[in-house]
Amino acid sequence: MKQSPFVVALFCVLFSIQVTAQTVKEVDICIYGGSSAGVMAAYTAKKMGKTVLLIEPGKRLGGLTSGGLGFTDIGNKFAISGLALDYYRRLGKQYGTFESWIFEPGVAASLFNEYIKKANVEVWYEKALISLTKNRGAISEISVRHPYNAKDRTVRVKAKIYLDCSYEGDLLAKAGVSYTIGREANSQYGETYNGVQVEQYHQFPDGVDPYKIPGDPSSGLLWGISPEPLQPIGSGDKKVQAYNFRICLTNNPANRLPIEKPADYQPYRYELLLRYLNHGQPKTLRQILKMDLMPNYKTDINNNGPFSTDMIGENYDYPEASYEQRKAIIQKHTDYTKGLLYFIGNDPRVPESIRKEMLTWGYPKDEYVETGHWSPQLYVREARRMVGEYVMTQANCEGKEVVTDGVGMAAYTMDSHNTQRLVINGMVKNEGDVQVGGFGPYPISYRSLIPKKSECTNLLVPICLSASHIAYGSIRMEPVFMVLAQSSAVAASMAIDQKKAVQDIDVKKLQLELKNNPLADGSTPEIILDNADATAVTINGNWKKMRHGYGPDYLLAEQPTSTDHVVFQPTIKTAGEYSVYVYVMPRYPNLASRYQVMVQDGQKEHLVILDREQMQVSGQTSGGWKLIGSYQLGKNARISIGSAGEKGVIIADAVLLKPSF
Repeated sequence: MKQSPFVVALFCVLFSIQVTAQTVKEVDICIYGGSSAGVMAAYTAKKMGKTVLLIEPGKRLGGLTSGGLGFTDIGNKFAISGLALDYYRRLGKQYGTFESWIFEPGVAASLFNEYIKKANVEVWYEKALISLTKNRGAISEISVRHPYNAKDRTVRVKAKIYLDCSYEGDLLAKAGVSYTIGREANSQYGETYNGVQVEQYHQFPDGVDPYKIPGDPSSGLLWGISPEPLQPIGSGDKKVQAYNFRICLTNNPANRLPIEKPADYQPYRYELLLRYLNHGQPKTLRQILKMDLMPNYKTDINNNGPFSTDMIGENYDYPEASYEQRKAIIQKHTDYTKGLLYFIGNDPRVPESIRKEMLTWGYPKDEYVETGHWSPQLYVREARRMVGEYVMTQANCEGKEVVTDGVGMAAYTMDSHNTQRLVINGMVKNEGDVQVGGFGPYPISYRSLIPKKSECTNLLVPICLSASHIAYGSIRMEPVFMVLAQSSAVAASMAIDQKKAVQDIDVKKLQLELKNNPLADGSTPEIILDNADATAVTINGNWKKMRHGYGPDYLLAEQPTSTDHVVFQPTIKTAGEYSVYVYVMPRYPNLASRYQVMVQDGQKEHLVILDREQMQVSGQTSGGWKLIGSYQLGKNARISIGSAGEKGVIIADAVLLKPSF
C-alpha cells in the first residue's frame, strides 16, 4: 500500500533521530590515544568510578612501551610511582623478578590489555580525531572515524573531561590550545642547552666528506645532508629531533625470520655510513646499532653513532601532518630502517665481520604478528608541546626552580637526538644532539598538564605537556608519562566530582590522593624510606653523602667499623606482614663482598647477611631492590644497615616495606 508523504517524512525523521542517538557516545572521561599513558589514565579513571572511553587511532595499545622500547629509560627509580611502578612490578612477575625494566614487546602489550580487561574499559580502535566542538571555553564533543577511510561512519563523543594521551597532541591542537613545535632559542627561557647545538655526541669525526664526488661541491651532497647553513648556537627553529623505530630482532634460529630486501630499497641512502666505516671508526655491529638485549634472545635496538637508525631531517612535517601524510612519513622511516638493516648485512662494501654479525639477526616470528613482524609504533620523540599554565624548563631539571604543585617526577638526562645533518667547514656534521645530566629527581608541575584557563577548562595533557624542548627531553620517558597520566585521571575525576574546571581543583588534595591511594584501588600503600628523609633515618658513624643512587643521594662508608650503621624507622599505620627490601648497588667499585641488615620487628632482631654475588641489577640503573625477608612489623619496627666485618665500602640508600595483606 502506498504510504502518504507525511508518513514517509515521519519515518525519515524517526530514523534520523535513531541513527543520531546511536552515533553519540556520552561518558565522564574521554581519553584520546592508547599509549602507555592512555591505558593508565583509562584504568585509573575507571577505578575512580567514572565512565570512560579510550580511543586509539591504531590497532595496538601501549604505544612505545609495547612498540619496541623494552630497554626502559628510567633515570632514577625514585621518580617512578603509582601504577607505572605497578606495571614494571607486574612485568617482573612475568620474568621471575621483583621488577623488570627490560622486556619483550608482546609481553608488554599483553599486560596493557590485562589492565584494560581488569577495569572493563571500553576501547575504540582505528578511530581518529576528525573535528572538535567547544562551548564556553570547554570541549563539548569530538568526532572520530577511521584515520584513512573517509567513508567510515563518523561517531560523536561527549565527555565532561578529555585527556590527550597522544604523542602528537592532536586533541589539544583541535581544541585551540596554544602549543609550539621545535626548539626555542636559549634566550626565551634563560636556558643554555636549547636551540641549535653542535656537540660531540653521535657525531661524525672530522674529515668525512659530504659530497657525492669527494672534494667536489659541484657534484652535490650525499643523501640525508641538508644544504642549509649552520645557524647561531642556541638559536631557535621549528625543526624536530629525529625519529626512529626501536627494533626488536632475535638471534634464535628457531624464532628468526630473515631480514629481506624491502620493496623501496635505495642503497644510496647509506653512502654516508660507508664513508664513516671507511674512516676507520666502527669495528663491530654494535658501534652502528645500539643493541640492548631483551629476554628470550631478543633486542631493543636504538640509534648509535653518527649514522644509524635515526632518520635525521625527515620528520619536520609530522607533528601537524594529516593522517595520510603521517602514514607516508612512517612508511618512509620503515623503508629506511629495514633498508639499513639489509644494507649492513648484504652490501659487499660493508666489512665482512660486520655483515656476518648482522646476518645472525632476524625478525622474531612471535612479535608483531599482525603487522608483518615490524613495530607499528614510530618513535615520535617529540611533536607538539603545549604552552600551558606553567612551562617546565632547564631550571626545573637542574633544581634551580622547584615547583610545589608536583604530581609526578622526572629524573632523566636532558636528552635531544640530532635534528639536522649539515656541512660545516667542508665536513659532514650532525646538529642537535644534547645529553646533559647530573641532576636528581625533580617535580613536574600540575600546571604543566593543563591549558591556560582562557583556552580550555576540561582538558589535561600528560604527554605533550607544557615544557621547553630541552626540559621535555628529560621528561619524555614512558614511565613518567604513565605517572602523569594517572595524576591527570585523578585530577579529572576530582574536577567532575566538584564540578570545577581542571585549573581550579585543589592540587594538595590531588597530591594526597596520589600518595595515599597509589594503585587507585584503596589498597595499603607500600612504605619507602630514603636516606635523605631526616625524620625517619638515623646516621651513626662515619658516612658520606654521595649524589644519585635511589633518590637525590645515598650514604657510603669507606672503611666501616661495627659502629657505622644507618637506622631506618618507618611509620607503620597498619601492623601486619611486610616484605622488606633494601636498595643495593652491586656494580659499585670496591663494594664489600658482604654487609649486614638487621630487622627489628618490635619484639626481636633478625640478622640478614647481604652477599654481593647474590645482588643482580639490569637495565639503565645503578641499583635495585634486594629482598631481605618477610616479617610481622608494627610501630616499633627498625631496619639497620651496617658492616659485616668485610673489607670494602658499604652503602645505605633506601628501604622498601611492601605489605603482604
